Amino acid sequence: MTLDEILASLFPDGGVRVDDDGLISGEGAVPGVGAAHVVGVARGTALGVEAAARLARMTLDILGGARKGPILVLIDSDSQRMSRRDELLGLSEYLAHLAKCLNLAERSGVRTVGILYGHTAAGAFIATALATGVLVALPGAHPEVMDLPSMARVTKLPLDLLNEKAKSTPVFAPGVDNLARTGAVLEIWDPARPLGAQLAALLAKPADGADARDALGAARGGRPKARDVAARVERLANADG
Repeated sequence: MTLDEILASLFPDGGVRVDDDGLISGEGAVPGVGAAHVVGVARGTALGVEAAARLARMTLDILGGARKGPILVLIDSDSQRMSRRDELLGLSEYLAHLAKCLNLAERSGVRTVGILYGHTAAGAFIATALATGVLVALPGAHPEVMDLPSMARVTKLPLDLLNEKAKSTPVFAPGVDNLARTGAVLEIWDPARPLGAQLAALLAKPADGADARDALGAARGGRPKARDVAARVERLANADG
């Protein structure tokens, strides 16, 4: 689905725009829910310091505004912007700030829903989609925490070996299906059905504040050890306390 098709299916009455820098903003009406705020990245835009700061500012303005409602984060990005300038300006801190703003919204009782519809990778992926309380995807989206050629350069392992391991180890393999198996993606939506109705059904489920992605990953066979390791670390930390 194109972004225009997605927005029309989510919000038939409109209200969301994309600016010249590839950032998404606005709000639309969700059946049975009311107004939903929308931020995000479009057109495969790389996320640099200015864009990260603007998205963080949008999120804080929503939290401080009078019209409360869930925040949708639509993502079709490149990775973070790979430039010397951005790195010298502290891009990692800007991305961390954006992730913290989305986390603050969730902890303040404002639901945050990431919607993957295109590509995303690396720090841009972590600071936007993976920082939301719930992440869903549309068929055809192509997320990757790190692409396999880059992983081969970092690990010094042959690319053919990583491609082979990716077939059975979804925790680092790219693609929506692998992220769903790890529990990172909760649902893959059906583009043949109105997306607004699917969003309303998702928001109708109560949010208890607990992050159950490790349990979901264990149940789906994508992260068989993460839940048990995290529970053991928590027990040991509490025992030392």
